[in-house]
Amino acid sequence: MSEALRRSWAKDLGARTLYELLKLRVEVFVVEQACPYPELDGRDLLAETRHFWLETPEGEVICTLRLMEEHAGGQKTFRIGRLCTKRSARGQGHTTRLLRAALAEVGDYPCRIDAQTYLADMYAQHGFVRAGEDFVDDGIPHVPMLKPSRPPLTQADARPAPSADGPGSGLTEMT
Repeated sequence: MSEALRRSWAKDLGARTLYELLKLRVEVFVVEQACPYPELDGRDLLAETRHFWLETPEGEVICTLRLMEEHAGGQKTFRIGRLCTKRSARGQGHTTRLLRAALAEVGDYPCRIDAQTYLADMYAQHGFVRAGEDFVDDGIPHVPMLKPSRPPLTQADARPAPSADGPGSGLTEMT
């Protein structure tokens, strides 16, 4: 896998990188999906926005997403948006790789995404569940989805599970 995984806070993005991220999003969302809407929504440069992308050794951006931190009702949550992969790079695991990187950063916090409906099963494989009624955005069916927060570990959860290997298995439990 020669594509480099990159991550940057909005404030640290260089002009050329931001241009390449936005260019890919316009290629996919505006041109390919024939959705003439204002792609630039003001959220890409917010202080709490992080960008993730994969780029080839030549510097071409082939997959991108943005991760936004939100504080609705005083609770910290995240929102993934603008996830897209260049048409010629699809089917190679890039979307999954980028999504896993973003979710690793989310950690135990809840995370939302307004998924295009045909991708709901893919997001479900990453722990997202439907969180509302389907809706249409710019002519494309969507479904709100949520990856719930993980509850904090209890003391019982932190104890090692009994070994299923039994005596004589060659495994030694360290205490």
